[in-house]
Amino acid sequence: MINIQFSTRQNKIIEIVKENQPISSEQIASILKVTRATLRTDLSILTMTGVLDARPKVGYFYTGESRSTLFLDQIKDIKVKDFESTPVVVDEGTSVYNAIVTLFLEDVGTIFVTSKGYLAGVVSRKDFLKSAIGTLDINKVPVGIIMTRMPNIVMTYPEESMYDVAVKIINHQVDSLPVVYKEENEKKILYKVVGKISKTSIASLFVDLGAKG
Repeated sequence: MINIQFSTRQNKIIEIVKENQPISSEQIASILKVTRATLRTDLSILTMTGVLDARPKVGYFYTGESRSTLFLDQIKDIKVKDFESTPVVVDEGTSVYNAIVTLFLEDVGTIFVTSKGYLAGVVSRKDFLKSAIGTLDINKVPVGIIMTRMPNIVMTYPEESMYDVAVKIINHQVDSLPVVYKEENEKKILYKVVGKISKTSIASLFVDLGAKG
């Protein structure tokens, strides 16, 4: 079994919890003089590896059981290409109405938008809700108007690890990421959407590994 090397901050968190348990994330952040958002990934790793236990409305406890060190190492070895699913993609000229219909027919939370075959933006259920209750004519306005545009899109790549994707999803608080291939020409870098990784993908991975372990 390969032992996980925790970061300096993660070791500090362990010591704080040992001395003050139960302790909330707000209290830990205050002691370390950082924001709760800064600690989100560290706390997720420490609870996932079993070193800490989190109880709703109570706080964090130290368990001392690194029961999932091998589990986490396995996640780091699994590539995105092994767990990606089929993305739901529409062209940026598609009307908001038709994009909403696609969203519900495909039962997804996010649609990826392309321009000339390459990633141009992302649109979520929240974006659609805002447009539907606003003054836009959703039958005429293209989805490209309401989407989040490049370069403000978090992406992942087929060879990236599932652990790195989980960190990205936690840090950016998104439901899914487009899996892309990068293509370069003389003028700019373009991204071809080839898949997606969602929170459901990560949950499925955990269940699979748990069943095998």
